[in-house]
Amino acid sequence: MAKLSPQNRTAGWLALVALVMVSLSFAAVPFYDWFCRTTGFAGTTSVSQKAPDQPLDQMITVRFDASKERDMLWIFKATQPSMKLRIGETGLAFYEATNPTDKPVAGQASYNVTPDGAGGYFTKIACFCFTAQILQPHQTVQMPVTFYVDPAIAQDREAKYIKEITLSYTFHQIPLEEAEAALAPATTKPIN
Repeated sequence: MAKLSPQNRTAGWLALVALVMVSLSFAAVPFYDWFCRTTGFAGTTSVSQKAPDQPLDQMITVRFDASKERDMLWIFKATQPSMKLRIGETGLAFYEATNPTDKPVAGQASYNVTPDGAGGYFTKIACFCFTAQILQPHQTVQMPVTFYVDPAIAQDREAKYIKEITLSYTFHQIPLEEAEAALAPATTKPIN
């Protein structure tokens, strides 16, 4: 077997390091998404089918914030500034969007919860942010979000002192075709 020169060995190691770095960069996005959903890091919320059976007597205030990307054409706002509810109690809040233009406009909402430590305990049951939205010209819609704050927050060493949570949504304009494709019912072909 031929012996590699030091330059060839160094080049081989550098190529291996570059390959590992590129592989890790592709794995970083799904790993970060999983990490945020698991820990609530960066205000990422949980999703559930229903609220707990026994809410606590402890109260918490949830504030609602609405913003939009600079190029988004809609008018977007929370219909109420805040809500006080028991931890574990189901809350229902509404956001309002209006398309003031003469053409259909599609949007998708991104969300965040602050403080970051509350993200893992803020759980959505249903939310307009789960799907793209299309507003027709001059249409106004009320968009609901059903949620609760997980009672486990009361056992968290640091999060148990949180008395106020802010739920923020930002609407981003997306291509109309992309929204229509995402909202289209799945078509099935007959089996021959």
